[in-house]
Amino acid sequence: MDNSFSRSRSSSMSSLENNAMEAVTCLAFADSYVKKSDPSMALPTAWLGTSLGSILTISLSIPENDLRKANVVQTAPTGAMFRLKGSILSMSLLDCNGALIPYSFESWREDSKDSKEKRERTPTKTSSTKMSPTNPDGLCDRQFIAIASEKQAGVFALPSQNCVYRKKLVDFDFIVKAEIISMKDSVCLICYASNGHLMVFTLPSLKPLLEIDFLPLADLRISRTFSFSNKGHGLYLATPTEIQKFTVCQEFSHQYNNMLGDLYVPHEMPEAPKESFFKGLFGGGMRNLDREELFGESSGKANRSVAKHIPGPNANIQELNARTTSVTSEIGKAHQLMLERGDKLSQLEERTERMASEAQQFSSSAHLLMNKYKDKKWYQL
Repeated sequence: MDNSFSRSRSSSMSSLENNAMEAVTCLAFADSYVKKSDPSMALPTAWLGTSLGSILTISLSIPENDLRKANVVQTAPTGAMFRLKGSILSMSLLDCNGALIPYSFESWREDSKDSKEKRERTPTKTSSTKMSPTNPDGLCDRQFIAIASEKQAGVFALPSQNCVYRKKLVDFDFIVKAEIISMKDSVCLICYASNGHLMVFTLPSLKPLLEIDFLPLADLRISRTFSFSNKGHGLYLATPTEIQKFTVCQEFSHQYNNMLGDLYVPHEMPEAPKESFFKGLFGGGMRNLDREELFGESSGKANRSVAKHIPGPNANIQELNARTTSVTSEIGKAHQLMLERGDKLSQLEERTERMASEAQQFSSSAHLLMNKYKDKKWYQL
């Protein structure tokens, strides 16, 4: 596969070619009302969405728990029920109030003696849900199924199988990822299009809530890893080694700072243990040894036979020489600063004399010019 996202949506293909290229792209299991003849019975059903926009339903006959080893699940296909434009991406069932119905399933494992006895005491068999009709005819709708494809989104009522809402999602692009999620105590359809836009629609009315330019579809990695979850969260593989998470819910963005944690808990450093003399001498590598630490009072009780260092008369002379050297350097610095200050003052004096001479010359020139034109009239100028 290349990195090009141009897909052919031509309708001039023959029916044989369509059948050969059709594949299942979306699968969902749920207890749904698929029979118009018995609208009060919810049957285990497998919903199949194909790459050509067809939605097929298959009724499942699940055997009892004790007979699952010998029998298999019986299926009865009911044919195509709905059809949308583009490949089917997501399907979810809603109740009559618009709330999301979670997928029903039952975990199964190999029965042992203990588990079999426990199962007999607490049975986990699920039965088909029966609802009494609200009207005498029994033709009221019990569920909605929301279906999203690469081009359209539709909401169909069950068991009447009527299309109650239909929405065209894109014109010239296609939907890369679509998911039906729960957010802010409601159910929404969130889509990521090939033009980089994020779109959110209400369910079951399919009214637009949000459309924003989020992320350009640059390569195939983004389309394969882009996914949504509940509460408006989502993530995708930004680079081969980085995962980018995002949200469309403003409430979560306000609480994000409170949800940050620390990878390491700060603790005060403990005091280093006192190193023994022999460990530092034989196994601690290079170390500076101090005579007082080895043989002086810090090592314990000092030995009387150990000689002590007593400074002689030359120690004071050396200290005086060091002080004299430092004082001489300070005097030299002060002398140097004084010389620099004298140079700056001489330069300032020269500039002042130059300015005074220039001012005297300007005054004499102005006096001569005044005497020259003093006795002349205006018309003689």
